[in-house]
Amino acid sequence: MTAEIKKPRFGIDIDGTVTCPATLLPHINSAYNVNITLDDVKEYDFLSAFPHPVDRKQFQAWFEENEPALYSVSECATNAKQILTAWQHQYELFYISARGEKLLDITKDWFTKEAIPFHHIELIGSHDKIQAAKKHAVDVFFEDKHDNAVMLAEELDIPVILFDTPYNRPAVPNNVIRVYDWLEADAWIKRHF
Repeated sequence: MTAEIKKPRFGIDIDGTVTCPATLLPHINSAYNVNITLDDVKEYDFLSAFPHPVDRKQFQAWFEENEPALYSVSECATNAKQILTAWQHQYELFYISARGEKLLDITKDWFTKEAIPFHHIELIGSHDKIQAAKKHAVDVFFEDKHDNAVMLAEELDIPVILFDTPYNRPAVPNNVIRVYDWLEADAWIKRHF
């Protein structure tokens, strides 16, 4: 009897990584009568892109009220489904997201509806993904939030694939690998795993 070979385990953020980083903007533009594009979002905070001041508490309340609907119609990032589908038998796909746990059913329904494979989905309700990534012993992490990518790379000493967006362009350490799309992420994985 042979021991089963452990597959590499990938920690994968959902929003802005598996989903298109601009997917929420049409909804925000419609609700707030603005015309923000992804290029306007220079910080990991939609309010930084508004042409006028917006009450943060009001925006947060609007966002929380609309979260289920927004996430259920999120657009998948280009090539994400195709690559994740190709990876599902070779790697373990563990999605670790800052979404709150109350959104687990909606999140799983979206993955099922979009036919995106997963082995595990964990919604931690916080941007601090270090404990979850440690607990699941991920070998590489996929992220769009700059400080998350840097913290995961430094704390866990693993490679972190950072999907480039206008809001995550500050410098990164060597084990944070900036990619411009899922095809580049796939090419990096093929070279290193």
